[in-house]
Amino acid sequence: MASDRPRTSIRAWRPSVPGIAEVFHAHFTDHAYPAHTHDTWDLMILDDGSVDFALDRRRHGAAGGAGVLLLPPGVPHDGRTVTASGFRKRNLYLDASVLPHRLAGRAVDTPVLNDGLLRRRIDQLHAALVHAGDGFEAESRLSFIRERLHVHLAALHPRTPGREANRLATELRQLLDSRTHKGLSLREAAATLHAHPTHLIRCFKQTYGLPPHAYLTGKRIEHARRLLLAGHRPAEVAATVGFHDQAHLNRHFTRHVGTTPARYQLKTDGAL
Repeated sequence: MASDRPRTSIRAWRPSVPGIAEVFHAHFTDHAYPAHTHDTWDLMILDDGSVDFALDRRRHGAAGGAGVLLLPPGVPHDGRTVTASGFRKRNLYLDASVLPHRLAGRAVDTPVLNDGLLRRRIDQLHAALVHAGDGFEAESRLSFIRERLHVHLAALHPRTPGREANRLATELRQLLDSRTHKGLSLREAAATLHAHPTHLIRCFKQTYGLPPHAYLTGKRIEHARRLLLAGHRPAEVAATVGFHDQAHLNRHFTRHVGTTPARYQLKTDGAL
């Protein structure tokens, strides 16, 4: 019966990604937020349903599948569902390292951003955050979200890779090759190579045709295949090549090779 279904579902966690204080996924049917404030920025997308909310005593509305909601820190806001079916939402609570508090005033007048590219990037980030071990990808995707938000709030536009692109890409590739197992953060790579994170990613993708997190995953899969063919157990391989755990290896290996590590090991005779 419909009345037996749960009226609320919530999942919340703090990822190991600098700048993200909390990830919050929820389905509400009858919950209404009282007026409150946050110390962080609240970046939200709706997957289904509609919401009505007040920000700084002005009412706004948003529907799922379209815009992005950005609520600044320190500004009172509330929220409530519009329809009986409620709404499904995904929130990122971002600290001042992503957006400085001085930009809060510019976000008050237009908290709903009709930006399809930004929404897709937020959706991709949530997908990366769900899986432990994809921190480098999540950090990379957050850097592009930060850049896009700065375009909206501060009119700062990204720099196009120039003659330095091949040099930076080569240096980043060498750095990734030397850290295939241990890995590294985007922040560390940018500091080492003295480049802005998003500019560094753009240079790498322009030169090699894929983002650095995808390159690193591919290198690990390549190493994993060799170890599996040599008879090593998948759990051992996962730890050796730098995946978070066996489930992390299984997910990426299946996406790259078309089968799980265990089946790959059983069905191959070394002639692949």
